[in-house]
Amino acid sequence: MAHAAAQIPTSFGHELRACLRCKLVKTYDQFRESGCENCPFFKMDEDNERVVDCTTPNFTGVISVMDPPRSWAARWLRIGRFRPGCYTLAVSESLPEDLQNLCEDEHVPYNPPKRI
Repeated sequence: MAHAAAQIPTSFGHELRACLRCKLVKTYDQFRESGCENCPFFKMDEDNERVVDCTTPNFTGVISVMDPPRSWAARWLRIGRFRPGCYTLAVSESLPEDLQNLCEDEHVPYNPPKRI
C-alpha cells in the first residue's frame, strides 16, 4: 500500500528547510504546522524548537520523487522507503546527539552526512 505523499513546499524561497534525518524539504511553517511525514517521532508540530533542531536551511539541490520504491535516484539517495515528496540531494549538518539517540530508540535508521 502506498503512503500518502508528503506536503510539497508552498514556496521556494529562503524559508525552505530540510529534515536532517530523511532530507524532506518543506518550509519552516510547514514543518511547524504538520511536522515531518517521514519522522513523526520528532514531534516538530508539537514543539516548535524541534523544527530548528531537526531541520536545516543549508542543503544542496532538490529532487521531487513520485514513486520512491521504483526510483533509482531515490534508492541512490537512500530515500526509497520514504513518502513521495521533495527531498534534498545532500545536507551537511548532523542531527544533534539527543535526536540521534531518539532515532535509535525508535528503531529508525539515521545516516549522518558523509564528511568530504
